[in-house]
Amino acid sequence: MELEKEIYQTTGFKNDYHKIVVNLIYSYSWVTGLVKERLNKKEVTLQQYNILRILRGQYPNPATINLLKERMLDKMSDASRIVERLVQKELVTRCINKNDRRAVDILITEKGLEVLQSLDPIVTPEDVLRTNLTDVEAAQLNSLLDKLRG
Repeated sequence: MELEKEIYQTTGFKNDYHKIVVNLIYSYSWVTGLVKERLNKKEVTLQQYNILRILRGQYPNPATINLLKERMLDKMSDASRIVERLVQKELVTRCINKNDRRAVDILITEKGLEVLQSLDPIVTPEDVLRTNLTDVEAAQLNSLLDKLRG
């Protein structure tokens, strides 16, 4: 659906660049809503899911809080607090780094790996996106978004 209809805008945008910014913000919110709805089934937040995926990529090696902060999609998230919640859910473990006692190593648990495995087929809203975009259009959109960021 056209952005103007989605946001009930009666006047036009100043230009296409202005529309791009509004469209990206609106589309981000739309996709995030789809993903959150699916994550809620396993009682995992979007930020927790992001950290679990980073840790799975590191597995079997641990990650530090700083590494998680660098790689997180949402740079405003409090990685320490999110890790604490994941420890409480027994999805990750935390221990002192052997080489640097000031650093803490975070490692995904088997339970964390199982939760991710169960989420893999349902979290990516491919079923919704494929309805609206062909494979060629999806590749083109990815290319344009990469180009946008330089």
